[in-house]
Amino acid sequence: MVHREWEGSKKDERLYQKVRAEKQNRIRERYDWLKSFLDERSRRLWAANEAVAFGEGGIRAVAQALGMSPKTVMDGRRELKGDGGDTPKKLSPGRQRRPGGGRKRLVEHQPEVVQAIEAIVDPATRGDPMTPLKWTSKSLSKIRAELKQQGWSASEKTVSRILSEDLKYSLQGLKKTQEGSKQHPDRDAQFQYLNQQCRDFQQRGQPVISVDAKKKELIGDFKNGGREWHPQGKPEPVRTHDFEDKQLGKGIPYGILDTGRNQGWVSVGVDHDTSQFAVSSIRNWWTHMGASAYPQARELLITADAGGSNGYRVRLWKRELQKLADDTGLTVTVGHFPPGTSKWNKIEHRMFCHITASWRGCPLSSLEVTVNLIAGTTTQKGLTIQAGLDLGSYEKGIEVSEEEMSRVQLKPADFHGEWNYTITSRNSASTQANVQTAQI
Repeated sequence: MVHREWEGSKKDERLYQKVRAEKQNRIRERYDWLKSFLDERSRRLWAANEAVAFGEGGIRAVAQALGMSPKTVMDGRRELKGDGGDTPKKLSPGRQRRPGGGRKRLVEHQPEVVQAIEAIVDPATRGDPMTPLKWTSKSLSKIRAELKQQGWSASEKTVSRILSEDLKYSLQGLKKTQEGSKQHPDRDAQFQYLNQQCRDFQQRGQPVISVDAKKKELIGDFKNGGREWHPQGKPEPVRTHDFEDKQLGKGIPYGILDTGRNQGWVSVGVDHDTSQFAVSSIRNWWTHMGASAYPQARELLITADAGGSNGYRVRLWKRELQKLADDTGLTVTVGHFPPGTSKWNKIEHRMFCHITASWRGCPLSSLEVTVNLIAGTTTQKGLTIQAGLDLGSYEKGIEVSEEEMSRVQLKPADFHGEWNYTITSRNSASTQANVQTAQI
């Protein structure tokens, strides 16, 4: 008799567990249908409602079915019934928990962790040999590992939140602003002098140009930075390695920007970037654009970098400018930017950057393609560019003697004459004839 009762109770227990499992499965299925639409609070209240409908043992059963903490389900039931604590209606709009609910932030009970993280990432300690991460990247994982070695327990998410919210850090790249270890004491004064010179020339209706050589470009089917539209899955194939093609060579763009008219000229050379090539490019600008744009011009102001083929110490540059003055009849005034300040040259950020953008993702397959891409560069602010191919040969290493320099009619300015000077024509008769020719 006792054995039958025991068998019966065991059978009832198995039936109970089976029914319980089936009910849990149905709860889990309903939850799976809805969970993508539920936030934290609505999940809590929905689970509590299911627990009430389940009956005896509902809190534990629902918690097991949904993988929740029984305490979460109990909190939801209290919210539904209003037993101790706030009812759903008393919670502020948008809140998922009662004020003060949820786990406290690490910095609230261990504020020293902020100083520990700051000591690791502070840029001021970058040169300190005792800095933990001096010789490695400061990724979140490595900051977290260093904190762990110091006895702190913090997740990468916590580290990121402390960096952004408490220390006001953000992910940033490097910024090119330092112009060398030493700056000339008259750096700013030279910029002010050049600015005043440009204003004076433009007010008199005389041309002002900014000149510089762009970096040499490989000619051929080489990869160019940037992206361009192509049929999906069919990018234009280019060479794997950027080794110069000896037959195609390189293109050497030398640019002239008319700052007043926002017009430019680019000569694409194929030999060497020398002072002769630089002045030849200026001559081409004057022939194709300048003479017609400034028929009454008597002077020309050139702003140039301190170094390179148009550097202030290069004798060949000054000798070639003398030839330009003789041939055009223009009085050529030159102002050089202080050493180490080439990035301030207007042609860099008003013309060259747009040329680079115009051929993004496009290989410079030939010199003709290069010239056409340059000439096709325009901007919304009205920049237009003309370009031409210069196939001339320009020998490197030409030395200018003292005798040749003595024939250059160069007059240094009162302020930094090595940077600012004027070159006048050596033949007044030919000067007048060339000016009249330019006007025609």
